[in-house]
Amino acid sequence: MKLSIGIVGFPNVGKSTLFNALLKKQAAFAANYPFATIEPNTGVVPVPDKNLPALAKVVQKQENLSKPPPEKPAVITFIDIAGLVKGASKGEGLGNQFLAHIRETSAICHVLRDFDDTNILRQGSKNPKDDLETIRIELALKDLETLSKQKKPNKKLSRQEQEFFYAVEEFQKSLENQQMINLLLQNTKDKEKKRIFKKAGKLLNLLTIKPEIFLINIDEEKLKSNNLEKLTQEYSRLLNEKEEKIIVMNAKLEYEISAFQPQEQHEILKEYSLPQPALERLITTSYKILNLISFYTAGKKEVRAWTIRRGSSASTAAGAIHSDFQKLMISAKVAKVEEFIKAGGWNALKEQGKIRIEGRDYILKENEVVEFNITQKIISR
Repeated sequence: MKLSIGIVGFPNVGKSTLFNALLKKQAAFAANYPFATIEPNTGVVPVPDKNLPALAKVVQKQENLSKPPPEKPAVITFIDIAGLVKGASKGEGLGNQFLAHIRETSAICHVLRDFDDTNILRQGSKNPKDDLETIRIELALKDLETLSKQKKPNKKLSRQEQEFFYAVEEFQKSLENQQMINLLLQNTKDKEKKRIFKKAGKLLNLLTIKPEIFLINIDEEKLKSNNLEKLTQEYSRLLNEKEEKIIVMNAKLEYEISAFQPQEQHEILKEYSLPQPALERLITTSYKILNLISFYTAGKKEVRAWTIRRGSSASTAAGAIHSDFQKLMISAKVAKVEEFIKAGGWNALKEQGKIRIEGRDYILKENEVVEFNITQKIISR
């Protein structure tokens, strides 16, 4: 599943520093996992996962291997997008490139500046609240332009066409009332309406329908002298967004510590009273904001976290491993990852009667270990 987060913001707000920190993390990642691809404006980074090492040890012991099998975590792709200027929706600056790149992403990470540095000029940036409002206006104007091009034909409409143009009208009303379409989706309780909105939004590939994360880049001293939870609450109130979407960090500090080993990072974080690197919080939040979950396969060749949408069926999960598996899957052995690790693998779980056999339509839960039965043959990755 190709998933990407667009890093968006005004010039000189810390986007490049953040991205360079992610690249450092990627460089370490790529050294161990050769399937990671490095491009100038793209960083592929692993989702932090404490279960993989434990699963690898279980497989090593169960299979009597000389060393644990390779670990392959789920990944998130970050794309550094050209800095915005006011008027981007009309092509000002790199506006067309900026908006085209956002359109290709799965979600938006707004980098908002709230640090003072006379050596770094503010180019259009004022403060987090105003900056976010300006960016959203540009996105909304571009979406209104897209929606205005959807002309209802002068004929009898099919049901699908009726649904599409109903969604277009509701999207236009939402934007004209200064409400992002992602908020319209969030506030729509009617399941049928939500289905119609999602379908139309996917067809139109709108900018304001994408999930958002808000990264506040603050002064190092402010980060050091304040409680992180309190800062998160303050910015949550300022932006009128949920705390779970707010990441408060100093991008320069993250860049500096990203090259250190975990123990050295721990010492620096302790000095700032931080529970973990903000990069890890950003990656984990990005994963959640896209409504994703991981399931695991654990075999001799590798232990791996696979990415699927929350609510996906077992057959869809099988298709994440190989497209042919989706139609060829018969059933699946399923266990909670905690039980799998505690018991010591499939053999012990079988003795304890804790293995579940599920069908194609079973909805996978987060952090389950799965072994798929594909046309009379067990596929264990």
